[in-house]
This record gives sequence, C-alpha cells and structure tokens, in this order.
Amino acid sequence: MGIKYKLKLKDLKIEYLREYFSPILKYLKPKRKINNFIDLQNFIQKKSAWISQVTLYGYLKTRMGAKHVLMFEDEIFLQSINTAKWNIYVASIQDLTLFTISYLKNVRNFDNTEKAKDLFHAILNDEKSNNIPDDVYVSGIKNFKEKFNQIDWNKHYLDLPFNDSSLALYEWSPIAEELKELDKKIVLNSMILKWDNVKKEFLSLLNL
Repeated sequence: MGIKYKLKLKDLKIEYLREYFSPILKYLKPKRKINNFIDLQNFIQKKSAWISQVTLYGYLKTRMGAKHVLMFEDEIFLQSINTAKWNIYVASIQDLTLFTISYLKNVRNFDNTEKAKDLFHAILNDEKSNNIPDDVYVSGIKNFKEKFNQIDWNKHYLDLPFNDSSLALYEWSPIAEELKELDKKIVLNSMILKWDNVKKEFLSLLNL
C-alpha cells in the first residue's frame, strides 16, 4: 500500500504512477467468493486500498485538470499525497470492517463482534511491511477503539457506515481549503457512490 519516505524523486514518480493505475486493473479481475474470515480480511484490505487510491487520485485529477500530471514532479506534494492516502486508507479499513461485521451480526446471525478487532489489527499489522507511518498506525488503532466502543451493532450497517472514510477524503486531500469547501458535497457523494459499489460486491461474494 505505502512507499518508503527516503525514496528518490524518480522512484516516487514510478511508485505513484503504479499506484494510480493498479487499483483499477485489480478491480477488473475475477472476484473471489468470501468463504471465511481470511477471505473477508483480504476483501476489506483490497477494497479499502482501491477506494482510498481511486477517490484520492480521482479528486486530485478532477480539481487539477490536465495539470494533475505535475503532481508526480513535486516531491513535497507527493509526500502530502502519501500522508493523505494512508489516512484515508486506514479510515476505509475501519469503515468496511465495521460495516461487514455489523451486517453479518444482523443478517447472518454472527454473534462475535470482537472479530472486527482481529480483522482491523491484522490488516494494519500487515501494512507494517509496506511502511505504514507510525503516527497513522497509532491514530488508526486509537480511532478504531473509540468507534468500536460507541457502535450500535444492530443498526450500524444501515446508518452511514462509511461516513468516517468519506470525511477523511475531504479532510486529508492536499487541496486548498477554500477549494475543498466548494467541493465538499461532490467529494463526499463521490466516495459514498463508490462505497455503494463495494457494498453490492460484498453481498454478491458473501458465502459465510
């Protein structure tokens, strides 16, 4: 998911170009059924990465127009994108994890909500090999714990389950604040529409 902070600008450009296109190509591959919690973990991890990258890069491309290619030439801006990407990604993992477990509890009579903790922590620990920034890791664990303790499992999957990641896209995108304010409704709606597609895919693949 991530990149090392001490890469050269040339390496940064190649890495970001790869990240820009690879989620779209992966999304078009044949889908694997979700037969167990390992499959569910993989689904959450992959779809969260897809959501965070496609929405972030899509927003940057839309706002910057033809000049969006220049973002691969500015190392400082690339680091800002990297920070945004990780924060949006972790929020997406949280949202999709809580949504799926809430859904399983209410629709499939799964009565172990603690499994959400296992899934979330496993994914974040796996991202250590991809150099998830320490501050993003720590804040992600903290935010998840707070959310977990407040959640109403009986209706969470029906009650704006992807609100936090949508707000993360808005808050972390490296766009001038006055422009983001103009874009807020469009940005949030764009994220929600993409999550709707992920929800439909989850339901079609679920075999637990």
